[in-house]
Amino acid sequence: MFSRNKNTSKLDLEQHELLENAQKRVKQKKRLYTHFVVFLVGSVFLVLINKILKYGQEYNWFVWAITFWGFLFVLHIFNVFITNKFMGTDWERAQREKLVEKQKKRIAEMEKEIEQEITPPLSIKEEPKNKLL
Repeated sequence: MFSRNKNTSKLDLEQHELLENAQKRVKQKKRLYTHFVVFLVGSVFLVLINKILKYGQEYNWFVWAITFWGFLFVLHIFNVFITNKFMGTDWERAQREKLVEKQKKRIAEMEKEIEQEITPPLSIKEEPKNKLL
């Protein structure tokens, strides 16, 4: 009456994982859009400092600052939209499974070494004791 169906636990786990991945992607995109807005406002601010406030007026240094910041923004775009496709959830899962298998293999090898050290070798035989006549 009050028991849960055991088949839904796997489905719930998959749904939970999908939800976590979706939340992660939404967070990444939100940070990217925030970066874009800050980039635009910051670029206008840099131009205003150089032209209106006449800080370093003899040289248009804001061009280099905006270019560098734009390069960082392009890297951010690349990371969110391109790298995530190649190194997304499936890639992470495969890497995690590889590492788990590697660890299991190392543990098995260590257990074999320990067993070999603990068990006495069979080649050593006790010498028969001389009987006194």
